[in-house]
Amino acid sequence: MKKKKRETKRRNNAAAVLRWILFTRHYLLQFPLLSAIFAFLLFFAAFSVISPLPPIINQHRSSQLKNGAKADESTFSTETSPFRVPRSGGRRLWNSMQSKFYYGCSNASDSFQTADLKTNRNRYLLIATSGGLNQQRTGITDGVVAAYILNATLVVPKLDQKSFWNDSSDFAEIFDVDWFISFLSKDVTIIKQLPAKGGKVLTPYRTRAPRKCTPICYLTKVLPVLNKKHVVQLGKFDYRLSNRLSPDLQKLRCRVNYHALKFTDSILEIGKKLVQRMRMKSDHFIALHLRFEPDMLAFSGCYFGGGGKERMELGKIRRRWKSLHASNPDKERRQGKCPLTPEEVGLMLRALGFGSDVHLYVASGEVYGGEATLAPLKALFPNIHSKETLASKRELAPFSSYSSRMAALDFIVCDESDVFSTNNNGNMAKIIAGRRRYFGHKPTIRPNVKKLYKLFTSRHNKTWEEFMSKVRSHQIGFMGEPNELKPGRGEFHENPSSCLCEDSVAKAATGPNPTPQTLPHEGHKNVKENIKRNEASEVTDEHSIENEHGQGATEMDYVDNGNAVQGKSLAGEMLSEEFFSD
Repeated sequence: MKKKKRETKRRNNAAAVLRWILFTRHYLLQFPLLSAIFAFLLFFAAFSVISPLPPIINQHRSSQLKNGAKADESTFSTETSPFRVPRSGGRRLWNSMQSKFYYGCSNASDSFQTADLKTNRNRYLLIATSGGLNQQRTGITDGVVAAYILNATLVVPKLDQKSFWNDSSDFAEIFDVDWFISFLSKDVTIIKQLPAKGGKVLTPYRTRAPRKCTPICYLTKVLPVLNKKHVVQLGKFDYRLSNRLSPDLQKLRCRVNYHALKFTDSILEIGKKLVQRMRMKSDHFIALHLRFEPDMLAFSGCYFGGGGKERMELGKIRRRWKSLHASNPDKERRQGKCPLTPEEVGLMLRALGFGSDVHLYVASGEVYGGEATLAPLKALFPNIHSKETLASKRELAPFSSYSSRMAALDFIVCDESDVFSTNNNGNMAKIIAGRRRYFGHKPTIRPNVKKLYKLFTSRHNKTWEEFMSKVRSHQIGFMGEPNELKPGRGEFHENPSSCLCEDSVAKAATGPNPTPQTLPHEGHKNVKENIKRNEASEVTDEHSIENEHGQGATEMDYVDNGNAVQGKSLAGEMLSEEFFSD
């Protein structure tokens, strides 16, 4: 009985649908205007389904959610969120109005003694650098200054060939060694190798200098050893020189870093080609130094929203460094010690005024999560390039097996870009920031990570306009403008204040207080207040500078071979001091 009722009901429903179709067809044929309106409504309904652009989300997180990972509140845009990212960015910041009033100045003063007057011919200093290309660069720069302090002949520095980067390149395969020696000949006597005595090459005595060693420290701790042994090699030579030196010694640092250290012709040739090819694509471009490699993320102790899978994978890598203490990912993030994700750095750039038409050169190693992690950045900036996409495999063949030579190519493009941005506070970010200050204060965006963290985690409760305004406010003082940092504040390689001079005549000729173009669309009445407020989170004294370069994620340096070393310095016990470098 029930079965018969169900069949009767189905027949009645089918008949009703048929009558409705025939009725609709009859009236649509009788009234063409009604037919057109009906067709338009059908078209509009179909179009509305396919036309809206989906909110930009981190696809890496999305795929992990499907596998059971838990998302935090900042992972996705939602249908109810007011946060919608526009394609256009507004006015772009391609240069600074104030930069023309400042220039690099590193000539020695008249009282600075030359090498021919002060070098002791019976003292030879060797240094063995640590880490990747840019950490080695700081070591080379400071090694020249150490040789000057000790009145010693410097042997061309040895590069780290056994670290994580596993690059067998020597100094002459990355830098123009003859230019290095000749350019610095008035400051320090430099030779390519130790001389022989009695038919035998001198054997160096190996030791280490204390970290952040001052000139007095070198004279009291290292010089007695040098006078006794005559040939001394200082190992693990990175951050072995005080941040604060006399103006003449700081200027020597600048002569080494910005003039004497020139890449080889083969590296310069390909590097310039990459820049030219970027210029062919667009009049202006941004270079982004993106550090998001698995090893670096593991070392940082940070968490990036990838759930249990991420914790397991990065935790396994982290166990390589036996001396690393357990970290609190939330605390690390709050303190600004974690790099921005590709999505976050893309949102920051969009908020600063760069639209989807901007061309982006990405200097990066292996990105954790691969293309899925990069997807949100590519959604924001579709015109993404790298050395691998701009150059052929044949062109890159001489460099591809050598991480430092590949890093040198990225260094050149980042240095020559109209705007340089980074997602981290590592060695390359600092070295290039300082170099761009020295050569004209080209816009250099350092994320104010501590402030931006809070903004990123709460962004879906804000409109885009609110988010954009906050980003621009937080970034005042972090854009590479002149006088952002007070002299002596921050690492010297990032803020070479002793080597920056002001053209007061040209500045005065423009009238009183020219308006700084710190950020596009940003009012300037509170610029000084913002800079002062942001500087509160910067380094304020030598003790803080020492802590900043301790074993923490802000420096992102390398722990040699995955094991921190406990050793003795000339000053006594010393803590683990190898770092995760770039």
